[in-house]
Amino acid sequence: MRVLCIGDIVSRVGRDMLFKFVDNLKYKSNIDFVIANGENSNHGRGMTRSCYEEMKRAGVDAFTMGNHVWGAKDVSVIMRGEGDVIRPANWPGNPPGAGSVVLSASNGVKIGIINLMGQVEMSPCDNPFAAAERELEKLSKITPVIFVDFHAEATSEKMAMGYFLDGRVSAVFGTHTHIQTADSKILPGGTGYITDLGMTGPADSILGMNKTIIINRFRTGMPQKFEIAVGKGQFCACVFTVDEATGKCTKVERLWFEE
Repeated sequence: MRVLCIGDIVSRVGRDMLFKFVDNLKYKSNIDFVIANGENSNHGRGMTRSCYEEMKRAGVDAFTMGNHVWGAKDVSVIMRGEGDVIRPANWPGNPPGAGSVVLSASNGVKIGIINLMGQVEMSPCDNPFAAAERELEKLSKITPVIFVDFHAEATSEKMAMGYFLDGRVSAVFGTHTHIQTADSKILPGGTGYITDLGMTGPADSILGMNKTIIINRFRTGMPQKFEIAVGKGQFCACVFTVDEATGKCTKVERLWFEE
């Protein structure tokens, strides 16, 4: 089976990119399931009901989140009602929603999805490696096809998670830093990996934000009110081809398109 994993969707521009590319990729690349990180889809912070419904119409099957998961109040209701929006499994306390799910792809194969958040330079959270073990124990009893979104800042932490889960999940992909990395590969144990999928959102920007404001912040050291960039968009993703019987990844294809 073939699974399309889309990097952080930022604002209206990012949502528009889904309509421009997802259906065409499904048709031309025989995509069976689509996972996208939706934590920035509502003007760069959180996910509202309208954003969720719009991205579902564009062809996304399931959403992972991250440190901005609670940026819009709708998300708790969406999690309870829909079952296809996953928050970080290692979020501290007893938050709404679930850190992993099992859903059915278009070809009938059950696919497990785990969402984790890093500890380095991120909001305080529980140990992601312990959470990965806990969620994996549940999902592996149901399906060998398991995908992990590790929403983290540090590349070393992301790589550590990839090797930690190598041979036990189908793919580990990083999100959060909004810059697509060039290290897509299959790890020795058969797990597909990329340190960061990149951002689906405004192309002429700095991580989706108005570049002039960000430059001024660096130049002056003074606080600035961030604004979402506008203009042409970009689409960043990976397609992972997975053996349905074993859950092993057989191919990783990195995608980057710009309007």
